Amino acid sequence: MSTADIAALTDFSAKRALWARATNAFLRPFASAIRLDEDTLVRVARKHTGLSDFGSDDFWEPLRVFLTALEDEAHLTPLGRWMARRDVFVKLCNRLEIADVLKRNPEIAEQEVREPLFIMGLARSGTSILHELMSQDPALRSIESWEARYPCPPPESAGYETDPRIAKAHRELRRWPAIVPAFEAMHEMGGRIQAECGDITANAFIGDHLVALHQVPSYAAFLATRDMRPAYEIHKQVLQILQWKTGQRRWVLKAPAHMNWLDTLMDVYPDARVVQTHRDPLQVMGSTVSLIAAIVWMRASEVDPGPIQLAFGPAYYEPQLTNMMRLRDSGAYPAERFHDVRFHDLMADPFETIRGLYASFGWTYSEDAEGRMRTYLANKPRGKFGKHFYSFHDLGLDFETERARYSAYQSRYGVASEVTIEGGHDERG
Repeated sequence: MSTADIAALTDFSAKRALWARATNAFLRPFASAIRLDEDTLVRVARKHTGLSDFGSDDFWEPLRVFLTALEDEAHLTPLGRWMARRDVFVKLCNRLEIADVLKRNPEIAEQEVREPLFIMGLARSGTSILHELMSQDPALRSIESWEARYPCPPPESAGYETDPRIAKAHRELRRWPAIVPAFEAMHEMGGRIQAECGDITANAFIGDHLVALHQVPSYAAFLATRDMRPAYEIHKQVLQILQWKTGQRRWVLKAPAHMNWLDTLMDVYPDARVVQTHRDPLQVMGSTVSLIAAIVWMRASEVDPGPIQLAFGPAYYEPQLTNMMRLRDSGAYPAERFHDVRFHDLMADPFETIRGLYASFGWTYSEDAEGRMRTYLANKPRGKFGKHFYSFHDLGLDFETERARYSAYQSRYGVASEVTIEGGHDERG
């Protein structure tokens, strides 16, 4: 398949909503007024919060590299500039507020985050639905999107269900499918949807989250050299803040990219439990490339599909899976702290699969928890928001080469091949 064919399959420019295209056209002459320079953003964040201390200084260089990449490489539309500015502003405010809350309440740092569970695996391999189902268990707790976006002030049990930040975050997150309606079928967005950990680690201005939103290759190259510890440290601070006034329950957390930094995660959370989901890598590639392309097109006036294909195709997945197998074989972490879930098993019988997960960690799997999970799943059937069609063969990659690339991984975890050499499309991963 030619580059032109791949570009056509990842081009969401014509699929943007009419209002978004009209807004971008109207604002284009005034786009430079949407400032993305460090001095302006820092000044506005400090003025908005009335605070000046950002905590540690390790975020300054990543912030500067990211802002430069936004200006030089991201090809932002006016709406894209506004969304990028808003994201950076929110994260700068979060840093100021997190530092202030911890300074005024030093006891928060003593909060125990006991045996948190991290769900990780290839994107589109069942991590989201597993996370959502387990979050229905009253004995567990996940981070909702509004908490990840606005963790301060610390939420309280009494007003948790009616916190005004829920509606605020919901309005902002619903803008994504409002700009590119096709995104609705790919990933549900909303204030009370379970958040990925990347939404929190991005407060350190390092990690995978910002790379997935924008075309910023220089920033991505810079991140490859960075220690991720500051991101996981602020991640833990946010968990401590969120549970301070709402009670301590076991956290169930999720991000596919945790596979990239398992050593650092385990260093910050020495008693963490890990669930790794497994699916045919060839099956998820097309879905992921399509997903990322849709997100980038929300913000960009032009998109080069080549880097997206490279960044979220074999160059991304093979090192992740190889690294996980190496670390799990190293003996550095007890095998009983890991549990494997195959996508096929999860789809065939989610409740039996989750029951086995609980048993492997010695947790109680209650009738109440399963009942809540069943109700949730009944209200969220696959395809509820439409179907997301994609195919490995849309990427122009050699089937035999890619199948051989992952043969050891598939053999080790008993992962069935979903993609055949004949091709064909599948829907939602």
